Parts: sequence; C-alpha cells; structure tokens
Amino acid sequence: MEVFIELSIIIAITVLIAGITRLLKQPLIIGYILTGIIVSPYFLNIVQSTETLKVFSQIGVALLLFIVGLSLSPKVIKEVGKVSLITGIGQIVFTSLFGFLISRLLGFSVIVSFYIAIALTFSSTIIIMKLLSDKKDLEKLYGKISIGFLLVQDIFVIILLMVISSFSGNLSMDSLSLGNILSGVLLIGGFVLISIYVLPSLSNFFAKSQEFLFLFSIGWGLGLAALFHYMGFSMEIGALVAGIALSMSPFHYEISSKMRPLRDFFIILFFILLGSQMVFGNINDLIVPAIIFSLFILIGNPLIVMILMGLLGYKKKTGFQAGLTVAQISEFSLILIALGVSAGHLTNEILSLVTIVGIITISGSTYLILYSNKIYPYLSKYLSIFERKKVREGEQEFKDYDIVLFGYNRIGYDLLESFKKLKKKFLVVDYNPETMFELSKKKIDCRYGDVDDEEFLSELNLIKTKMIVSTIPEFETNLLLINKVKQINKEAIIIVISHNIEEANVLYEKGATYVIMPHFLGGSHASRMIDEYKLDIDKFLKEKKKHIKQLRVRRGLGYEHPRAEKNR
Repeated sequence: MEVFIELSIIIAITVLIAGITRLLKQPLIIGYILTGIIVSPYFLNIVQSTETLKVFSQIGVALLLFIVGLSLSPKVIKEVGKVSLITGIGQIVFTSLFGFLISRLLGFSVIVSFYIAIALTFSSTIIIMKLLSDKKDLEKLYGKISIGFLLVQDIFVIILLMVISSFSGNLSMDSLSLGNILSGVLLIGGFVLISIYVLPSLSNFFAKSQEFLFLFSIGWGLGLAALFHYMGFSMEIGALVAGIALSMSPFHYEISSKMRPLRDFFIILFFILLGSQMVFGNINDLIVPAIIFSLFILIGNPLIVMILMGLLGYKKKTGFQAGLTVAQISEFSLILIALGVSAGHLTNEILSLVTIVGIITISGSTYLILYSNKIYPYLSKYLSIFERKKVREGEQEFKDYDIVLFGYNRIGYDLLESFKKLKKKFLVVDYNPETMFELSKKKIDCRYGDVDDEEFLSELNLIKTKMIVSTIPEFETNLLLINKVKQINKEAIIIVISHNIEEANVLYEKGATYVIMPHFLGGSHASRMIDEYKLDIDKFLKEKKKHIKQLRVRRGLGYEHPRAEKNR
C-alpha cells in the first residue's frame, strides 16, 4: 500500500506541474522532469520505492522504442527523400563533431565527450510532430523535410544503441565482442525473416479480436526486449526490433494507437525518475557547460541545417523553419545517457548536465517553432547568406502568361491538367527545388521563388495575367498575394485555398474571386453524383473505376494522404 500511496502522490503532483507547463505552452516532458526534481531527496523527498519506479520506467522506454520501431519500416529511407537523407546525415556528422570538440575544450574525457556529442545530435520526433501538428505544418515543405531527417536520426539511434549495448563495462574496441555482434546480427536476421514470413499470417489471426491484438502487442514488444536483455544486449534494442518486425503488418497503425496510452503512462515515470536522480551538489560546475551546450543546440544546430539546405538550393525561409526543428535534444538523448550511466561509462553528474540542457533547449525551441513566422521577418535579411543566388535549372526569364499557378502540389496537379486543356500559356511558381527539377523535365514553364517575398512578386509581370491560382494554404501568404495582384491587375481572376471559414470570408472581402475549401469539396462532389446518378449502381461503379485509376496515378507520383488531416 505504501508504494500505491507514493505513486498516487507523485501522479497528483505531476498533474499540477504538467498543468502549469501546459499553460506556458511547453511540452509536458518538461513538467515530468520538474516533478522528478520536486519529489527528489533535494526537495520533498517522496521517492522511496526507487526500484519499483525503475521497473516502470524501463517498461515505458521499451514501449516508446517499440512504437518508434513500428514507424520505421524498411521503406522509410526511400520515403524520406534525398534532401532529408543528406540533411539528416549531415546534421548528425557536424553536430557530433562540434559537440565533441566543445566537450573536450570544456575538459571532459574522451568517453564522456563521445556520449555528450552523440546525445546532442538527437532531436525529439515526438515533440516536433506535436508542434508541427498544432501549427498544421506537417504538410508544408519544411515540415515534410523535418519529419524526414528526424526519421534518419531515429534509424541512427537504432544502430548506435546496438553498438553501445555490445560494449561491456569499459568503452573500448577491445570490449566489443565479435561474438556479440554475430549473435546480434543472427538474432535480428531471424526476426526479420519471422516478420516477413510468419507475422503477417499471425497478425491476421490476432486482429480478429481487438483485445487479443492489444495483448499480443504488449507480449511481443516486452518479450523481445526481455530476450535481447537475456542475450546480453540492451532491452532498448529488443523493443526497437520488435516494433520494426511489426512495421510491415497492415495493423501497425492500429497497434501503435492502442499502445500509446500505455506508453504515455510508463514514460511519465521514466522522466520523473530521471528528474529525481539529478545531482545538484555541484550545480555551479554544471551551469556553465549547460549554457554553452544549450546555446550550441539552439543556435548551432539550426545554422548547420540552414547551410546544408542552402547548398541543396532551398529558400532561406524553408531552411530557417526546418533548422528550428533541431534546436532541442531528444528523449532519446536522455535514454542514451541513462544507458551510459547504467553501463558504468558515465556518472549521474553527466546525466544531470544533459537533463538541464534538455530542459533549456526543449523549452526554448518550443517557442522558436511556435512563433517562427513572427521571428522570421526580423531575421530575413541576415539569412540571405544561406540562400544560393544561382538561378536553378528550369527557371526562365519571365514572359507574358495567361495563368500563373503558385504552389504545385496535389491540388496543383489537377489544376495543371485543366490549364493544358485550355491551351493557354501558364507558369508554375514553387519553392521546392525537387519540384522545379521534375517540372523542367516535363518541359513545363516554371520559376523558383517564394510567394512571401514581395521583391520576387514585384519581378513577376502579372499586368496581363488573366488568372492567378494559389494552392498555398497559409492565410497571410494569400492575403499578401491578393493585395499585390489587386494593385497591378484588378481584372485578374484570383483563386486561393483555405481550410478555415472565417479566413475564407476575409479572403473574399480582400478580393479573392474564389476560395477553394478542400474539406467541403468532397461532400459537394458526392452530393452532385447522387443528384446525377440517383440510385443507378452501374454509374457509381464506372465512377469507382475512374477513381481507382486516378488513385494509382497519384500513388505512382508519390502522393499520400496528408498527415495533418490524420491528426485531426
């Protein structure tokens, strides 16, 4: 009963602290760590059942990594794209290199510097996904690229944890057992074969009962974590492998959604335990390194990403917004350091140092990401050095066009087909270099540019343009475009897009000819079909065949259902 009362008090305090962090618009992970500090021996001294909390926190870490593994199917490298792969690997290399040099300059040993440098490279996929979802930026160019290089980081985590878990007490190449590596490869290889040939048929059996599927998922995830631990590896690797093995299952989304509430509860206890184990005896010695490392993450990491994306030809705003998403360390950073402590490579002081860096960078980056659109105008003129001035292939001197399309995406693809049927001269404007390359290969007139750049808009000769179409969902961007077009060409047809009724009304008031609202178009189209086809099933089946054909074409082009809509 004492353990029950202790946990109840800790959870009650967590609710209070988490509520405060929520009001401050901070990720709840900050509240969990602060709760751990409050209930630690330095303050309220509530934590007595440390071993029980350790077991619960280990379950939380295993479930977290199991769910991460579910999203890392073997197809993921292809899906993240070239820019995400280059940026992700580049950021890992440069951040770890500079982090190691800074650590050595601060007087840390080689082993400690190695751990710190690697910990600084990870950014929080969970926090970034949540913030991008809140901003409805998951489907924007920078959002897609950010998710891509965060997945690259997650893959790197898998490899790194495997290597770390292969070392015994001392971190040296002598302690890396060839037998461990071979047994690990054979073990993982065996489960890969099981995931391909055995699990698909078994998962169909388990999925017949939702309760049984949930039970199987827990048993599979924790069972493999325990097996890997028994074989001499870390349970973290076992949990990741368990998730990856199920990632090809058609039920992996359902498994992931069912496991999240369980994961959230146990991972809360991990961060509370982490906070309770922080050492403050030498806080004066930790504060200066913590500030230096935090500034490196908050400023240095975004600069690295902006440089890499600038070299790849992306606009400065895209690079700036993507760079801010790596301006914090991850829950994986804390797990890595905790693993180092349990392996005897690190002390609790280093765990405290990295936890302080985590609190500072997660808090700071949250505000930077949420208010990036307001921060960018103040820094825009200084960020031009990160943008390539060379005109990219596919750009041409501007001529007179009947139609100008701003933003080539899913909607833009359909509109382009209509423009071709009109047999009018049209131009596509987009700020994704890869899109420009694809359009130029198809001999479609295109120009690389950012609609938010007033100077760029002024360069476009829109005086004789008869129609302006924007598929860009940002309200402020469309307002700017409408105002600019109205100043020089009051007769032009202006079509923009919106996901909000109030904003759509404002766009109409400012001069939009028509506002596309995708959420309502589906229902409107279905209603027209019913009016036209009545109850004639043959006509609906013909429509079905046409739709399936269109979907296959879209899938071939790499289009997926927008993530932002999945999260609503």
